Amino acid sequence: MTILGLFLIILALWGLAYGSARAIVWILLPPVLLTSLQLANLLTPAWALPTWLLFAGALFFYLLPEQRRQWITRPLLNAFREVMPAMSSTEKEALNAGNVWWDGELFSGQPNWRQLLRQPKCHLTEREQAFLDGPVQTLCEMLDDWHITHEAKDLPPKTWKFIKQSGLFGMIIPESYGGLGFSAYAHSQAVMKIASRSITAAVTVMVPNSLGPAKLLLHYGTEEQKERYLRKLASGEEVPCFALTSPQAGSDAGAIPDNGVVTYGEHEGQQVLGIRLNWEKRYITLAPVATLIGLAFKLEDPEGLLGDDPSPGITVALIPHDTPGVEIGPRHMPLDIPFQNGPTYGRDVFIPIDWVMGGADGVGQGWRMLVESLSEGRSISLPALSTGAGKQASRYTGAYAAVRSQFGQPIGHFEGVEEALARIGGLTYQMDAARKLTLSALDSGESPSVISAIVKYHLTERYRQAINDAMDIQGGSGICLGPDNLIGKAYQATPIAITVEGANILTRSMIIFGQGAIRSHPYVLKEFEAVENQDDDAALYQFDEALFSHIGFVVTNFARTLWLGISHGRLSESPKSGPSRRYFQRLNWMSAAFALTTDIALMTLGGSLKRKERLSARLGDMLSNLYIASASLKRYVEEGERQEDLPLMQWALDDSLDRIQHALRGLLRNMPVRPLAWLLRVVIFPTGLPFHKPTDRLDHQVARILLSPGEVRDRLTQGIYTTDDQQHRVGQLERALIAVAAATPHEKTLRRAKRAGQLKSRDIQSLIEEAIGLGILSDSDREALEEADRLRNQIIQVNTFERLNGSQSGKRKESAKVSKLNKLGAA
Repeated sequence: MTILGLFLIILALWGLAYGSARAIVWILLPPVLLTSLQLANLLTPAWALPTWLLFAGALFFYLLPEQRRQWITRPLLNAFREVMPAMSSTEKEALNAGNVWWDGELFSGQPNWRQLLRQPKCHLTEREQAFLDGPVQTLCEMLDDWHITHEAKDLPPKTWKFIKQSGLFGMIIPESYGGLGFSAYAHSQAVMKIASRSITAAVTVMVPNSLGPAKLLLHYGTEEQKERYLRKLASGEEVPCFALTSPQAGSDAGAIPDNGVVTYGEHEGQQVLGIRLNWEKRYITLAPVATLIGLAFKLEDPEGLLGDDPSPGITVALIPHDTPGVEIGPRHMPLDIPFQNGPTYGRDVFIPIDWVMGGADGVGQGWRMLVESLSEGRSISLPALSTGAGKQASRYTGAYAAVRSQFGQPIGHFEGVEEALARIGGLTYQMDAARKLTLSALDSGESPSVISAIVKYHLTERYRQAINDAMDIQGGSGICLGPDNLIGKAYQATPIAITVEGANILTRSMIIFGQGAIRSHPYVLKEFEAVENQDDDAALYQFDEALFSHIGFVVTNFARTLWLGISHGRLSESPKSGPSRRYFQRLNWMSAAFALTTDIALMTLGGSLKRKERLSARLGDMLSNLYIASASLKRYVEEGERQEDLPLMQWALDDSLDRIQHALRGLLRNMPVRPLAWLLRVVIFPTGLPFHKPTDRLDHQVARILLSPGEVRDRLTQGIYTTDDQQHRVGQLERALIAVAAATPHEKTLRRAKRAGQLKSRDIQSLIEEAIGLGILSDSDREALEEADRLRNQIIQVNTFERLNGSQSGKRKESAKVSKLNKLGAA
């Protein structure tokens, strides 16, 4: 009976914790429960007395906060101050960059799904759609990527002129300053479409609209600076670059060695207050053609000409390229993708103080400007390029796998190829979902810094996986470069996307969780702020409130995680019924597990978690895949929960949940406090590991979407460049896919007749003639088969090149005649 009584007490407390009960309920319910149990003889005096004492002690410290603060909170505050690592000014500015959005809900352990589903769906205005259908489409038709990458090593002059005149350099600049004033979604759509035609052109358009002079001017420039430069940047009269990376400071941008000293100097014939600069930068996109350089440097003011601080710190200035002492170096060639990129140098360059971004008030504010702008900029360009590559692989390689035939059937029907195709399609669905959700946040006025790091890392990594799978499927046609190779350049460019705007290894191991744990957690940042508060009394009150709220948060997530683990998320809230319901519930479970695991890791490792990069990376993987899974569910719901899209949604969610489980297992396996890791393993997965990679059957369903012309395939790949032009390999692929789909029933008829012994011929042409003679096929069937065979043989050809004087000329050799192709196909 006593065991039953204790069980009822534990069950009641568990229910209070699970439901995040208010303080008044915690105060009133336990004494009522204890009294009832004693009256029912379910609790003996030997057990009742310590239980009452425990409750009385907790109540004492709750009702007497001054005693609690002196006896409990102050010792903990002092201990926390001793163990907490010092936070640099650059770290503080990075933490304060942007804001907390859906990442905060995922950290809470109780995500508000209705809030997510209320997030507006991305849409284009009529003006934005007209721009995509007009100038962007025209640019795509102008681009000859083979000529750009292997002959000219640059965009042709007419292309440069068109890009400038059409306003593509001014997509983020408001109309009031002569720009297009487009939404983040329109900006992303333009980059994605151009990237599917030419990465060189896409990068050229990306940079002026990403982290650079225009964005910095819009947020931090003086009105005089805006009037001076924004119209010229929008029209292309000024070509911008932004110089941040130095040979000695790559990922550690805060260690910039380039320096400026505040002094007086001559400018336009007058002595003015300014800065004397010296710098050496490299890897700067558009630097070889830039007319306006945005420069990041460390500023010193030894004579106190600007104020009392002798080292104001990182500062940003705008410097015309023809300023005396500025030198533009030779070009870099990033993996043979010839967008303009190279070093820039400054030797004893003097600039007036009003060239500093924001004028004198902007001195020392450069790092804040950079991290705030980066949190927005990296949410757009690289995710657009990555998603575009996934869509290319889905559309082009899917069509190739349907058209290309081996062993008497399309290669896409082999299970090994189906696995790779499913991965391409599923990852593309995830990428586009995460891209659109992030863009919706930006267009709603959010600036989610942690999520920008998530989409930068995970979308570029999924791009890498998708394009690798595409190369595996296409084999020789993928590795032989030429005008007809649609994925070779995307494959070559993969490491560029991985490297820029924060190297991926660094982003995963240090930034996503390292920044998210403090920025997005509901209480950790408040505790940090309390510790750093110099007012001791205010710090004590601030820390007390944050600490005990945090303890309640941990207790709630412990109770939630255990119950959700036992029930596999059942009975938890889901905003939808139908196929998505169980996925919402499973994400409730994993969100609670993530929140609990985060707090346990922070409590046991403290400041050393900052140095445990692989543990931090796994926690970041959990957060990231929770976000991508959330985005995939939202996409499925906002697109109408179509039955035909269900395989893509299920694949995306099964993959995300499996990745979360994998990251969690790796974390628990490597946590230094082993008993705590074992306890967490039992609490989170009390009935075993439930998640798995997508099944073979699901892989088959997703692969068939990529292999078949139809609305689902079109929705998955919407936004990239397509054409019916038969002079272009994209148009040839589309026509071949349709022709092969139309001929498939007749090919099956031929195979059945041959297996039945009705047909004796061996080559395709003779089989067709024999089948017609026997009435198995009609003349119209023959036309369909011959058209499919002709187009199939056209698609499997690769480019060849003449050799002149022992070297490749770069001149494309004309494709073989159709009659020859038909003979090859018959053979």
